[in-house]
Amino acid sequence: MKVTFLGTGTSQGVPVIGCECEVCRSLDFRDKRLRVSVHLEVNGTSLIIDAGPDFRQQMLRERIKRVDAVLFTHEHKDHTAGLDDIRAFNFMQHIDMPLYAAPRVLEQLQQEFSYIFANSNYPGVPRVELHPISLDPFDAQGVPVTPIAVMHHKLPVFGFRIQDFTYITDANFISEAEKDKIRGSKVVVVNALRKEPHISHFSLPEALALMEDLAPEQAYFTHISHLLGQHRLIEAELPAHVRLAYDGLSFTL
Repeated sequence: MKVTFLGTGTSQGVPVIGCECEVCRSLDFRDKRLRVSVHLEVNGTSLIIDAGPDFRQQMLRERIKRVDAVLFTHEHKDHTAGLDDIRAFNFMQHIDMPLYAAPRVLEQLQQEFSYIFANSNYPGVPRVELHPISLDPFDAQGVPVTPIAVMHHKLPVFGFRIQDFTYITDANFISEAEKDKIRGSKVVVVNALRKEPHISHFSLPEALALMEDLAPEQAYFTHISHLLGQHRLIEAELPAHVRLAYDGLSFTL
């Protein structure tokens, strides 16, 4: 499996208009973060988890020429607003794009992108197939996926485990039962918004405590706010098996 971080930031990410903090003024490319998303290549199948407002830019930057399915963690705009741009893959691949998400999330997409689902069949609009998912394991175009239920304050969100890789974003609580689904993963990705506590995201100390509990071989932190600090300084504070992810970071496991 090849994993590529398409975006590791938030809508509080960088650069922030009018902000003069060290992160926003940084010339380090690792401090320039698009909205959070990841690309997985699994046995020849190309999967995207979340397609936010920067989706098109991310696809062009990474030169991704094929997408077989999109998995959505939840319905917030910074994770769904790029759905319109899957039309390029409709055209190139001659398929309706499979979308996997909780029924609530699929309903929200149908409301926000109503023209996609209208009966007028207007030429050129994105074409999609809706696949509602639950907590039960499912098959995403031939790839077995185990959903992980987490909480984003009061909003249920799905993380996903695929083989030995677990990806979780927009969370601040994971039950013990759901942690058990993660245990044994070689690589775990989790959100770490900032050092200070937050109502709906893990802080850096909370994310570190979670990784100590789950004990993966390697951990990456994503969904990073400019409030966390400069990449080079924060990563220097982390344990050897924990890294701060950055846009374009890629690895194989």
